[in-house]
Amino acid sequence: MHRSLIVSLLAAATAVTAQRPGKDGKYTISAPGITAQFIPYGATLTNLFVKDKSGKDVDVVLGYDDVDYYPVDPSHPVYNAIPGRYVNRIGNGEYTIGGQTYHTELNDGTNTLHSGTNNWSFRAWTVSKFTKDSITFSIRDASNSSQGLFGDVYSHVTYSVKGSTWNIKIEATSPQVATPVMLTQHTYFNLDAYRDPSTDRIWNHTLHMPYSARYLVADQNALPTGEIATAAPGSINDFASAPSIQLGHASGSPEFPGNCGAGGACEGYNGYWLIDHAPRNAVVATLASSFSGIKADLRTDQVGVVIYSCNWFDGSGDLKKTQGLPDRRTVTRSSCVAIEPHDYVDGINHPEWGRKSAQITRPGEVYKWESSWEFGLL
Repeated sequence: MHRSLIVSLLAAATAVTAQRPGKDGKYTISAPGITAQFIPYGATLTNLFVKDKSGKDVDVVLGYDDVDYYPVDPSHPVYNAIPGRYVNRIGNGEYTIGGQTYHTELNDGTNTLHSGTNNWSFRAWTVSKFTKDSITFSIRDASNSSQGLFGDVYSHVTYSVKGSTWNIKIEATSPQVATPVMLTQHTYFNLDAYRDPSTDRIWNHTLHMPYSARYLVADQNALPTGEIATAAPGSINDFASAPSIQLGHASGSPEFPGNCGAGGACEGYNGYWLIDHAPRNAVVATLASSFSGIKADLRTDQVGVVIYSCNWFDGSGDLKKTQGLPDRRTVTRSSCVAIEPHDYVDGINHPEWGRKSAQITRPGEVYKWESSWEFGLL
């Protein structure tokens, strides 16, 4: 195992730290332009406060006020957590390494989603380091604790803030056997904090992904078919051709219901866009809202990003007290967007893409993932 990761994990396992969460159970880190709060369950971001165009603090991510509700929430929407050890879908719940086929839990129709119902977003991580502007969570994922994923995996995620930027770094090792490892920070945004009186839908937000004209074609279960398509300018999956394309730019078209599958029941987006030929440290996605005036710039070392426009939210989940209006207190359909940088969805089952080796971590290797969100004004 990589020495630096061993040291950090041993510290996590043995340290009795003086740092404690606040009375609300949340760990808070802050910088002049940003405040972020976390809990160990799922290594979850619970609140993210940034400045709007009036200079007011806005909590731009979804979550709950009661930290004790995260482990018992029956819907478990993976609010701003780290799912793992393999995020998104494993097609038909199986994969092959070295000629051996392994079978994973089917928890998403005929597929495995986020490694099943005991993935890392259901686990209590260890706080291994905590300062005023940084926190590190660590986890040991025992072999086969998620069905069909073998070998112990050790991982840690460090969240830090500086200026108006939230940074995320993840490392993982598998010292015993080769195993699938693909991770992400599963962040849900509404940059208006549900306070725009005209709408709680996400369709007025704009999204620009200048290096992402290509996307993976998916079937009705949101599983890639293997085909890679290019979005023509103005088409439903185009967020590359112009800097201010609304997420709802195609909402009046007949293809909008069903664009993310489910036999027409899923409106909007639940797909994967490739990041092609982006310069190092380039902004690869910008989410923005004219109502709050907030924009969020994504930088990442990953090769693509999932965009999910919250189709399956049904109004049963509560908003935080930092969000909403007196007559708007729940998370409704299509009222948020999850943006998840990671490698190709189900790439472990598509050797034609050339991504399978990047999605398997072997003894002696260190999986690394890094992204940041910089917040500013339009």
